[in-house]
Amino acid sequence: MNYSFEYIDIILLAMIAGFIFLRLRGILGKKTGFEGKPPPQFQEILKNVQIDKKFKKGSDFDDFAKKEFLTGAKIAYETIITDFSDNDNKLTTSKPLLSKKIFDQFNQALKERDQRGHFAEITFIGINSANIKDHKKIDSILKVTVDFVGEVITCIRDKNKKIVSGHPEKIKKIYDTWVFSRDTRSNNPNWQLIDTLT
Repeated sequence: MNYSFEYIDIILLAMIAGFIFLRLRGILGKKTGFEGKPPPQFQEILKNVQIDKKFKKGSDFDDFAKKEFLTGAKIAYETIITDFSDNDNKLTTSKPLLSKKIFDQFNQALKERDQRGHFAEITFIGINSANIKDHKKIDSILKVTVDFVGEVITCIRDKNKKIVSGHPEKIKKIYDTWVFSRDTRSNNPNWQLIDTLT
């Protein structure tokens, strides 16, 4: 009889261990948070910004290259603004599109907003225009400056939901000048926002 009980104990322990293993695999196998891989909507950006072949030595940033670049830049602009308006106090989806300098600056602004007890309600309406102001290539570094005119509904509230600035229903025009850059020697085809000009 004792042997029978030992066998039952072993079987029960094995079943419990198997159950725990399956649970751990189910939990640990899931992706959570930002893992450095752009979400599906960035696939269009990655395709549109691969313009090395149009920047060969001696070649110009021609109309076709500009059009391709601006397609990706508009998507990036909307994504970054929308991500900045999220109220989790950290940037997630836009991280691959930001240089470390800009990423740190934006995150600091989010922390300061959180410390004041404020949260943002921002609805991105659309882009009225996006025009290349300047473009240059220094060695292997490409830099393109873009003037954006966009429309948003923006409202900042305090912890008591009282409006601090903006209006929850009024559309506001915003004017931004952003500088994008990438290193042609890098295998990463993605452009990054490296500066915001006033």
